[in-house]
Amino acid sequence: MQFLRAAISLLCFVAASALAQAARDIPDQAKPGAITHLQDMIVAINGVAVRLAPGVQIRDQDNRLIVPTAVPPGSQAKYLLDQDGFVRQVWILTPKEAQQPAAGSQTGGNDAVNQ
Repeated sequence: MQFLRAAISLLCFVAASALAQAARDIPDQAKPGAITHLQDMIVAINGVAVRLAPGVQIRDQDNRLIVPTAVPPGSQAKYLLDQDGFVRQVWILTPKEAQQPAAGSQTGGNDAVNQ
């Protein structure tokens, strides 16, 4: 009986973890782009060098927070800029997320980078 309870608990935990990973809350206004870490707090998005905001949050494909140096070069991502034009949030996309059309079918992913 104890084993059955442990197995059911483990199964529920695994199912809840998988469900949590599947539902990422990426805002519609997030822009798509290819991101590569260049140095320190600077990344390239679609080939344009951009500074990362203090306290930037970069989430990997499993929705875990990562440091800028851990960004795989050329990763497909969505990002948001702050009022100063610095990158404040990044979501590294899964292959499935990268195939989805951009919300609102906006043109180009680096318009905001060129501010």
